[in-house]
Amino acid sequence: MSISFSEALSRTPLRAFSVATFAVCMLVLVCDGIDAQLLGIVAPKVIADFGVDRGTFGVAMSAALVGFGIGSWAGGWLGDTVGRRWSLALATLVFSLATIGASTAGGVWDMAAWRMLGGLGFGSAYANAIALAGEWLPDRWRPVGVTTLSVGTPAGGFVVAALAPTLIDAHGWRGTFVVLGLATLLVIVLVVAVLRDSPSFLLARGKAEAARIAARRVLVGDPELAPERGDASGAAVGVLHRSNLRLNVGIGLSFTAAALVAYSILSWTTTMLTAQGFSFEEAAYAVSVGGITSVIASVAAGFLAQWIGTRRLVLGISATLFVSLVWLGWVIETMPEVPPAGTQWLVVALVGLTAAIFSAGMATMYAIMTHAYPPSCRSAGIGFGIFMGRVGAVAATAFGGWLLDLGQGSVIPFFAVIAAGALLFSAAAFVVDRHVPPAMRKI
Repeated sequence: MSISFSEALSRTPLRAFSVATFAVCMLVLVCDGIDAQLLGIVAPKVIADFGVDRGTFGVAMSAALVGFGIGSWAGGWLGDTVGRRWSLALATLVFSLATIGASTAGGVWDMAAWRMLGGLGFGSAYANAIALAGEWLPDRWRPVGVTTLSVGTPAGGFVVAALAPTLIDAHGWRGTFVVLGLATLLVIVLVVAVLRDSPSFLLARGKAEAARIAARRVLVGDPELAPERGDASGAAVGVLHRSNLRLNVGIGLSFTAAALVAYSILSWTTTMLTAQGFSFEEAAYAVSVGGITSVIASVAAGFLAQWIGTRRLVLGISATLFVSLVWLGWVIETMPEVPPAGTQWLVVALVGLTAAIFSAGMATMYAIMTHAYPPSCRSAGIGFGIFMGRVGAVAATAFGGWLLDLGQGSVIPFFAVIAAGALLFSAAAFVVDRHVPPAMRKI
């Protein structure tokens, strides 16, 4: 009797190959984060070297964000076409070479071009790494594994923040780009040597014999493998296929809303708090606390998704995010010009809480996408979700300052919009028709 690879994998213990695949994919995403966030760390040095103001340099800073959105969808499509393994290797090659190339930039537009190219690699790597690792993990580990992978890029930011000062002192900002870009090139060897496309993907592409050989890395015996759900017809299903309509709409709305909230808080909290009487150091500390709570909450979201299912988790996140934003907005709106220490600590705590909740929301989107999209279009599906997240990120970056100015000293317009975004995040619970089921309902 035939059986799908994911079902067969879930009946076996966690294998070393699955762990190795997860580890290499995590390493790629950490390198992704290092290269992606390097420019933000060395920006003061580059701005001084180029002799431009911060507003002009913003073109270079935002170029990677735009490239990331395009690269996630295009790279996801490539992963579904030629395979996740080689697409991931190509993406890593692109962003590592773009990082090295950025060291040669002589001005803002040169840097923006290199960062746009790097962004294409960043986005493609993200979509393919999550899809590939998820397909090699058993159902009981997949939500936790995927949400943990989603913190790989932020973790890379912590790494580069720690390494950059020493590297800049030794090699300057240009040499720092070269050193980190070359280090990333070494990871490609691991991608090619260790990773393999999953049997689920190979079956979806009609490669039954290759799927059988690949399955031997984790399965005992040689079971007859059948296509996964959504690929039973034997035909490859595209991400825009009508069977994915509700999934695409729900993911698109919820991911955009989550990113809108996330980037509004991350991009404008320092500006907002300094205008309300915080020192720059105090405002920056609030954002850094949010970074720590984000990592913890993203991992925790995987366990919650496995325990209560993603439909309930989305509803819970939407409600608590709305409450935390209303509370944070009310505290900031009503605090005196010189906020007392107790109020400052409350704001820091609420920023940390809000960051934890919206990060859990974004991690939950990855768990849903990895579970719900068929193997034949999983990378492109994840890429689509990331692309929609970039739409929310760009909207938050572009209009957050305008909303703060609209309030003329009041933060009510700003928080009203992002609180509405928190409610819109619940769309996935009502629209998406393929959620991760609660553990109690699994057989």
